[in-house]
Amino acid sequence: MTQHIGSVALLVHDYDPAIAWFTEKLGFALVSDTALGGGKRWVLVAPPGGHGTSILLAKAATPEQTARVGDQTGGRVFLFLHTDDFQRDYSAYVERGVAFTEAPRSEPYGTVAVFQDVLGNKWDLIEFAPGFG
Repeated sequence: MTQHIGSVALLVHDYDPAIAWFTEKLGFALVSDTALGGGKRWVLVAPPGGHGTSILLAKAATPEQTARVGDQTGGRVFLFLHTDDFQRDYSAYVERGVAFTEAPRSEPYGTVAVFQDVLGNKWDLIEFAPGFG
């Protein structure tokens, strides 16, 4: 049996500002933007050179969903963006205005720093040390 996680849904207030942030600030590719009717769209973004997993930008449709935009995990780091060159990506993101909540730090598993996306969700930017990841 072969399986993989194809997409992770990320609640957004509106599609276009989220698309702009992910493509302009993080350099993600817009993989799909298909109208589904009734104002809904199938919007997928993915990191450059990614290996299959994408983010489905899902417009909040209920008051409960709207309340969770930017806080899908109760304040914990939600997504982990792996990189093969931490300093390259960290520098580029800082230059593009990505909001890091801490300075980069070295951990036994690698180099990491937490940033927030345009919605307020926390992410780890991480380059794993050899033998991890």
